[in-house]
Amino acid sequence: MRLKVFIAAAAVALAVAVPATATTGKGSLFHDGEVVGTVVNPANVPPGTGEDPFYAVTNGASGQLGIAGVAPGDGPYHGGNWAFNAVTFRPGVTPYLLTSDEAVFAARDRGDVTVTRVPEKDFRCPVTG
Repeated sequence: MRLKVFIAAAAVALAVAVPATATTGKGSLFHDGEVVGTVVNPANVPPGTGEDPFYAVTNGASGQLGIAGVAPGDGPYHGGNWAFNAVTFRPGVTPYLLTSDEAVFAARDRGDVTVTRVPEKDFRCPVTG
């Protein structure tokens, strides 16, 4: 399970680090409890300039995907200009699937997870629906 999370985090880091001449790919995220598609774009963004909340669970349950806080047609969506937040289950808490920003906030409020803003990991990855 941790290997899946590591691979997903590495894929996001690679997408951020790939030169602009690279091709785009496709991926998946959770948004409001559903799986939505993404375009993994090789464009970097300056650290700390992300506007759309993105949550990456560092030690989540099997099947955990990244979580988009907004998507097209849902609030102030800025094209997937993601403000990266690391979500980590606290020691002693058995990880469970988080599929929305509301679920992240509820887990944080219960004391199950910590949420840490990591501006140097901001990236662009538009949601395709």
